[in-house]
Amino acid sequence: MSEKSFNTRVVHNKINQDQALNSKATPIYQTSAFTFKDLDHLESYYSGDTPYLYTRENNPNTDELGRTVANLEAAPAGVAASSGISAIMAGILSIAESGDHIVAAEDLYGGTHHLITKQLASFGIEYTMVSFSDLEAVEQAIKPNTKLIYTESISNPFLRVEDIEGLVKLAKERGLKTMVDNTFATPYLLQPYTMGVDLVAHSATKYIGGHSDVTSGVVVGHEDLIDNAKKKVIGLGTNLSPFEAWLTQRGSKTLALRMKQQSSNAEQLASALKEDEGVERVYYPEQVSDRGKGAIVTIKLNQSVNLESFFKSLGWIKIAPTLAGVETTVSYPIRTSHRSLTDEERDKVGIDDYVVRLSIGIEEAEDIIAQFKKAITDSIK
Repeated sequence: MSEKSFNTRVVHNKINQDQALNSKATPIYQTSAFTFKDLDHLESYYSGDTPYLYTRENNPNTDELGRTVANLEAAPAGVAASSGISAIMAGILSIAESGDHIVAAEDLYGGTHHLITKQLASFGIEYTMVSFSDLEAVEQAIKPNTKLIYTESISNPFLRVEDIEGLVKLAKERGLKTMVDNTFATPYLLQPYTMGVDLVAHSATKYIGGHSDVTSGVVVGHEDLIDNAKKKVIGLGTNLSPFEAWLTQRGSKTLALRMKQQSSNAEQLASALKEDEGVERVYYPEQVSDRGKGAIVTIKLNQSVNLESFFKSLGWIKIAPTLAGVETTVSYPIRTSHRSLTDEERDKVGIDDYVVRLSIGIEEAEDIIAQFKKAITDSIK
């Protein structure tokens, strides 16, 4: 389907075709295992002639989700996992092992920061975190045992747009792999694999699923790396359930429509809040792609705003520890997404008490703007 536009491909992304039934939607294969008529049939699974044995290893729904996101990212292969962090872990472990070294952006999502600095470090994987705004600093962080350069296409929470082409060029010159978390941009805005990135990860909980009713992750990229990542998903037991995969797949069909509306709303809100007396700074990308700039706006409230009053004055806008549903929500990074960072680590990237991340939904932009402005006005001391 590569000749079709993204907006068409995202709708017509049914990968598994049951020729016996010709169902319009993929059924949910809610089973822990698949049966066999005899021992020869069983053995055919291990020879590759029969596709399914046990859902921890593979399932039509999880396979379809992995292939769908790979298709949207224009990558050859993908594997689904139980969460975004699971997908990121599987991707990193497909490249790095004990004794290897990773260079990672210092302004990552807090959960990924914790994964690299605590969990993977306990496996013997070394790391260096630096500012990726300076490619020279990235290059200087590379060691003889470095295997991977890891970053986000749009950083969390300050929405720095990564120089992916510069990183890929550097990595290829040094014989290194690259991996990018593309959750904030989604393949609607950016497709890092087409820019030379080896692995692209998504917390599909967010925009791919899109409705705040599922937890899932996907990593896509080169077949050999995805084969390794799939082995990690199976071996570490981080497989996704069939129903969760089905929900995520269903949500993905409206990705283009949602991102178009949410990005438009976010751009209008960012513009409006730049003029608000209670806002010290608005973080919103100047350029991501021709389709938009993303659906997240981060603000730094000034100290005239009473924070407790602000969060209590949000009305229909809810406080949530996550993002990307169809409803507008806010999160408080210092107490949620980046809570695990030390004070020094938060200070280094600029996260303080007055930083608030806004996840913009599909409501009318005028309503979103009016509610945020009211909350700010009502909370000024």
